[in-house]
Amino acid sequence: MAVRESTPPAAVESPEAPAAPVSLRALPVALGAALVALVPAAVVTGAVAPLALADPGPFVRWGVPVVDAVSTLTSVTVVGLLLLGAFVVPERTRTDRRGTAARLAGGVAAVWFVAAVLEVVLTFADLAGTPVTGAGLLDQLVSFAWELETTRVLLISAGLALVVSVGSSLTSRRAPMAWLAALALFAVVVQSLTGHAAGSASHEDAVNGLAVHLLGVVVWVGGLIALVVLRPRLGRDLGASVARFSVLATWAFAAVALSGVLQAWIRLGSVAGLATGYGAVVIGKSVALVLLGMFGWQQRRVLAGRLADDPGDGRAFTRLALGEIALMGVATGLAAVLARSVPPVPDAAPDPSRVLELTGYPDPGPVLSSDWLLSWRLDWLFLAVAVLAVGLYVAGVRRLRGRGDAWPLLRVVMWVLGWALFVWATCGAPGIWGRVLFSAHMVMHMVVAMVVPLLLVPAAPLTLALRALPSRPDRTWGPREVILQVVHSRLMGVLSNPVVAAALFFFSLAAFYYTGLFEIALTTHTGHLLMMAHFLLTGYLFVWVMIGIDPGPRRWSPLMLLVILFATVSFHAFFGVALTGSSSLLAPDFFQALGLPWSADALADQRTAGEIAWGVGEGPTLVLAVVVAVQWFRSETRDAVRQDRQAHRDGDAELIAYNERLARLRDEAERLG
Repeated sequence: MAVRESTPPAAVESPEAPAAPVSLRALPVALGAALVALVPAAVVTGAVAPLALADPGPFVRWGVPVVDAVSTLTSVTVVGLLLLGAFVVPERTRTDRRGTAARLAGGVAAVWFVAAVLEVVLTFADLAGTPVTGAGLLDQLVSFAWELETTRVLLISAGLALVVSVGSSLTSRRAPMAWLAALALFAVVVQSLTGHAAGSASHEDAVNGLAVHLLGVVVWVGGLIALVVLRPRLGRDLGASVARFSVLATWAFAAVALSGVLQAWIRLGSVAGLATGYGAVVIGKSVALVLLGMFGWQQRRVLAGRLADDPGDGRAFTRLALGEIALMGVATGLAAVLARSVPPVPDAAPDPSRVLELTGYPDPGPVLSSDWLLSWRLDWLFLAVAVLAVGLYVAGVRRLRGRGDAWPLLRVVMWVLGWALFVWATCGAPGIWGRVLFSAHMVMHMVVAMVVPLLLVPAAPLTLALRALPSRPDRTWGPREVILQVVHSRLMGVLSNPVVAAALFFFSLAAFYYTGLFEIALTTHTGHLLMMAHFLLTGYLFVWVMIGIDPGPRRWSPLMLLVILFATVSFHAFFGVALTGSSSLLAPDFFQALGLPWSADALADQRTAGEIAWGVGEGPTLVLAVVVAVQWFRSETRDAVRQDRQAHRDGDAELIAYNERLARLRDEAERLG
């Protein structure tokens, strides 16, 4: 009698997974908690108190924080659903979890779009001091909404919400969901450019801190809400999903806590600021954050392991998660009130000068020789990026060595030195005087774009990551899978073409300085960040295609690389010479408006910048050429050794065959001649 073979337990689909409905309780819980916390906080801080002049009315005063809370919570839910669908939740044969997440994200994004539009209208009415029913408000809104930075940023966010809503409704594939998640994240983080962060005396620190804060909140709150929403469909994959999200939530919690401390210090100014209404709300938000950390620790310590063994504990997870979400809603409501409240430290910087107005920093005075080593002005974002990069690299090395694998110490040293040099270029003298002197700016540019990549690329960070990071057996995208997708993508295939990389490296350099982009980077924080990212990424890409050892598209021959390298150097030298001999000032409105009493001739300083670009560029280029030549020599040596071994094994069959072919050709020539 035949015996039917039983199906292994691992291959059995959870019977509830395909048909189970989603749970939509999480978002209403968060919204309710946010509104409950918002009302008393708004009263305590006076955020909704009537204004003595140009009062827009109670509907606008209360409507702004309420709609802000709704917009925030719906946006984070959208991000959470897209992130979980793309990177966290496994997809099974008879489930459509990604499709469900995408459709839900599309619907919630539509609500986000409506809330964002309402926020634009109410914020403009608040700024104009006019009730929403006031005569002519609509005409003023159409005419001036894009001119005001606050409403312009909100309009951008609303437009991106609409794109995410439509895009999420049309796709359930992993890659588009990942891109839509990134777009939604940008739509939230871009709001750091408005409010008290944008007007703070510590403008750049405040904006950076708020951007990191928003990023952490979005990932943390949105991911947890999405887990509760999708929980009925996860079945036996709930444990794995919670464990993966717990790692992500830990990083997000750290980002929220550290950036929150920075934000509070900038706004409060001292411990005495805690005694104000604003400080009381900050204390309440801090208590909520501590409680959330305790909840998260309990979830990761106890529930994640239990869920892996028994998915039936899903209800216990939901109860704990809903408690977390309620606290997150409270924190969101308090944050909406803080955004509208006046902090103890005023937004306007004291005793503004022309330099402070244009750059966000006071006049640093003339640069002395000792300043190149001793003067520092820490940019916490760049410092945090460098520390994080070094920390992750060292952690990867420790993981390799912990399992008995070797990793060259020289690579670790080069990686650390590269980021240390980056911190000096951005937080030391080049970063300080680069805001007001073209020559110091050029030092910063050359170091970040040409010297730092020469140290970072040979450290082979991608190779280390691929060896240290675990792979996911369920075909979801973890960090290792994302790296592989990126380095082997079609876009990377185009960008890593040496001609394209060289063109990006040089022509973007010329386009940056000879267009208005240079002045935008000098006068705006966003432009400055984009400039630094561009310098580092294009420099890294160019060095990588020349001497990189990390995996990626097929490398070109060393001879062609040398040709492209020397052609690029020629263009770079031409740029330096042209700048040195220039008779017209670049970014003239900026440099002439500075009026530095200790630097009278901006054009002479520009010529010095050209000399720096010309001179500093030669050294890294020579190093690149030497490394390419050495790699060429080593490649030829390896090929020669391989051919010698092959000849020893087969009795030099290749040489014999080649000689026989020549003999046949000679005989054929003699016969025909």
